[in-house]
Amino acid sequence: MNATAMAPTAAAAGPTATAPATSTATATAPETSNATATVAASLALRTKLTPTVPVLRAATAALWRPDGLRERYVRYLAAMHPLVRASVPLLVRAAERCAAEPDDPAARRLAAYCLRHAEEERDHDAWLLDDLAAAGAGPAAVPHPIVVELAGAQYYRIEHEHPVALLGYIAVLEGNAPGPRLADRLAEVTGLPGGAFRTLREHAELDGGHLDDLYRVFDALAPSPARQTAVSVSALHTANLLTRLFLSLAEDTGGHP
Repeated sequence: MNATAMAPTAAAAGPTATAPATSTATATAPETSNATATVAASLALRTKLTPTVPVLRAATAALWRPDGLRERYVRYLAAMHPLVRASVPLLVRAAERCAAEPDDPAARRLAAYCLRHAEEERDHDAWLLDDLAAAGAGPAAVPHPIVVELAGAQYYRIEHEHPVALLGYIAVLEGNAPGPRLADRLAEVTGLPGGAFRTLREHAELDGGHLDDLYRVFDALAPSPARQTAVSVSALHTANLLTRLFLSLAEDTGGHP
């Protein structure tokens, strides 16, 4: 999971939701009702996130403006490292919490997704350390406070609400994956070596597929209205915090971490 600009947010990314052919059938067919409900879960989430798109884009435009970009990019890497480092532990903990509900088929499906995605995200924090080293910097001594809030809110939701809420967090982070040309543009403007941009390049290729997978899983869970709300609230909170993080990094003139 990596959040950058230059790509649509989760509201706009992900698979296109098209009405199933059975959607015109009568309400007496239970299969049709279930299909409609599962399609609505991911579609409703994207719809709720739509107002966050222009706000996040404005924040990321400020983050990647040309003046002072070299120092700002290094600050971005240092901020992202602890956030990405939290990804695997969050996913594993969500799977453990799902295991506490052995009679819930949706919990089993969610646990399988979390463990699979944890393996996909493993060692991505090491990529950021390599990027920082290539840029002549190291990790931040203290995580950015908003990064702590981003990850910490998910620990709370996993423990005290339901682990399904983590899907909203992932949807926003991977819905704001780097665009395919961002790394090249930043390398040109900053003059930093190509080795400082591995994380951006890798996530530009990976996160679109990850987001498609997330929406398929979310629909397959056939979540109840309460669980859909938990995912939506988590996603909107994440979008707000991510916007604040980008604006904070854009405004910081402190130089290298």
